Amino acid sequence: MGKNPPSTSPCIHFLDVVTMITKRIVLHFPHRVADQPIVYKLAKDYDLEFNILKAYITPEEGGLLVLELHGESKNYNQGIQYLTGVGVKTQPLSQDVIRNETRCSHCGVCVPLCPAGAFVVEPSTREVHFDDAKCIACGLCVKFCPIRAMEVRF
Repeated sequence: MGKNPPSTSPCIHFLDVVTMITKRIVLHFPHRVADQPIVYKLAKDYDLEFNILKAYITPEEGGLLVLELHGESKNYNQGIQYLTGVGVKTQPLSQDVIRNETRCSHCGVCVPLCPAGAFVVEPSTREVHFDDAKCIACGLCVKFCPIRAMEVRF
């Protein structure tokens, strides 16, 4: 009998595992940093990919930016520390998009309007479920909800 060939299966070491994350956040800019290349630094210095979902910034007033950030967990955390250090307040987008559960009648008007697919009708109960993790804060649900069950607060 011949010898068994050496194993060619890849070996994964604990230190080689990289955790990738994607998060949607709201950045509140004070006026003193509104003209600085903040998002550029997130991409360049922290290797984070970004998608701007909504923006309102003026050098005189400051403003806000809704971003989806994607990258290594370690880089994301360092990027958030950088933002805090320069005076930019951060919070998850889900804190700003709210559905009033007692007010919602589950009419379903929001379901076909949502470009992100954040609303889904449960077939068995016909209840509309809202997934704030998919929400891009476009505001269409707020505009068209007949009973004003949705709010976007910035």
